[in-house]
Amino acid sequence: MAIYYTDEKQTQVLIMLLKKHGIKKVIASPGATNVTFVGSIQHDPFFEIYSSVDERSAAYIACGLAAESGEPVVISCTGATSSLNYMPGLTEAYYRKLPILAVTSTQAVSKVGHHVAQVTDRSSLPNDVAKLSVNLPIVKDEDDLWDCEIKVNKAILELTRAGGGPVHINLPTSYSKSYDVKELPNYRVINRIVPTGTFPELKNGKIAIFIGAHATFSQSQTEAIDRFCETNNAVVFCDHTSGYKGKFRLLFALAAGQQMLDKTELRPDVLIHIGEITGDYYTFGISGKEVWRVSEDGEIRDTFRKLRYVFEMPEQTFFDYYAKTGNAQTNSYFGQCQIVLDTLRDKIPDLPFSNVWLASKMAHRIPENSTIHFGILNSLRSWNFFDLPQTVTSSSNVGGFGIDGGVSSLIGASLANKNKLYFGVIGDLAFFYDMNVLGNRHVGNNLRILLVNNGVGTEFRQFNHPASQHGEDANRFIAAAGHFGNKSAALVKHYTQELGFEYICANNQIEFEKIYERFLSPNATEKPMLFEVFTNNKDESDALETTLSIRENTNGSAKQFAKQVLGENGKNILKKILRK
Repeated sequence: MAIYYTDEKQTQVLIMLLKKHGIKKVIASPGATNVTFVGSIQHDPFFEIYSSVDERSAAYIACGLAAESGEPVVISCTGATSSLNYMPGLTEAYYRKLPILAVTSTQAVSKVGHHVAQVTDRSSLPNDVAKLSVNLPIVKDEDDLWDCEIKVNKAILELTRAGGGPVHINLPTSYSKSYDVKELPNYRVINRIVPTGTFPELKNGKIAIFIGAHATFSQSQTEAIDRFCETNNAVVFCDHTSGYKGKFRLLFALAAGQQMLDKTELRPDVLIHIGEITGDYYTFGISGKEVWRVSEDGEIRDTFRKLRYVFEMPEQTFFDYYAKTGNAQTNSYFGQCQIVLDTLRDKIPDLPFSNVWLASKMAHRIPENSTIHFGILNSLRSWNFFDLPQTVTSSSNVGGFGIDGGVSSLIGASLANKNKLYFGVIGDLAFFYDMNVLGNRHVGNNLRILLVNNGVGTEFRQFNHPASQHGEDANRFIAAAGHFGNKSAALVKHYTQELGFEYICANNQIEFEKIYERFLSPNATEKPMLFEVFTNNKDESDALETTLSIRENTNGSAKQFAKQVLGENGKNILKKILRK
């Protein structure tokens, strides 16, 4: 009977990634739960396997082998107390920084604590036994497979990171008896690149930089990104938390969110991911064929589930290197994306009174050199459709992504520079959650808050939200309607006025047009200001749906621009993207 590889996917992932990372030395101890692993690799000529009955001795053999060969060594054991006998050897490895990968096989982890024979709890290890410990899932679906790939890559990479050391993988088995997999699937390998290492080739094609929440870029950092884009046919996908205001910036949510837009031509071949968490869910969907993550922390953050490389280095080091190696003659990709974005902006139809409408009227008029903060999530999403002036900086609490501290963060920022205007756009639930901070005695006259009061958690009433299927019934508990005065015309007015704020309000577009210029005055006012705008959840939802459903009606100037930027085929490309 021919024996090949096990059909247990979690074991396949481990075997394939050991091979892709070039780890071939294994010290195997006998047992039942590691049969699928050992039984698979012993028929693979890639692996160099040694046997040791005593797990304590196996770990020390691995120490000697790793130290002498300069290579990582895998040790494999079964359940019960076998793994405990690895600890002396792993402690030795820890303090000598020896790359020992302890693969401790086990029955399903869910059995821990239920008096199942030979099942022990490996969830808590001494600090000086392993740099990292991961529990692999029994792979049953795509999410399990993704989790398994990430954990195995992370564990293997940790063996040599920051000087190296021992790492632990807890590998479950379902005791499969099938060994009929002749060729392992091509599971994804992730490599970590450091400044002194070998940089992979960035091939010609469409390259996009995706920037999550990020500190404002310095001039030298901005110039490094711009040089990279110029030589690599690259664009920079941003939102209002990205901090980049260079030449290749694209506030792309309006295009990326279009429901009737064919985005095939817009997708990059490689996406460079920098920054932290993003609130731009739409542009998040425009991911490339593979993703390169650049961050000084060097952590594996597979946000797009396409991660190929992690560059553990300053962003400027990365961009400076690839700016020198790039050889793109033109940046047609930026021109293509810009055409689509500009065409869509020209086609935004009339919108009902809503956060999106407010953004369309106010975003470009925020006073120069001011700062604006956005609440989670409707305010940030709505204003991400529209550009701010070049000198305006912007932020949002997308780290923890809670609604509980947006006003406090805004006020904290306003304390940094009393001579600068600080604007905030926030919904009613988030406002009332954090309204006590308005009474803080340090609040200055440089603060201006736009309160969009629709009397409900309007996020849960949007046309495309899973909760929308509950209709009006969602207001009872899901969307938390009716609290905080239920859109009282007096509550916020009296509260803020008593605290020394100037209060203005609008109930419709006509009232808004009469008063909003006061809110946007570039000059300092005597008091901090709160502008309360009353909308309703239906208009909010209709405005969002309309904005994301712009139909093709491309005018001649847009087609001519496409031809000029993209060549003779430009008009056809534009028509293909902006399909009816």
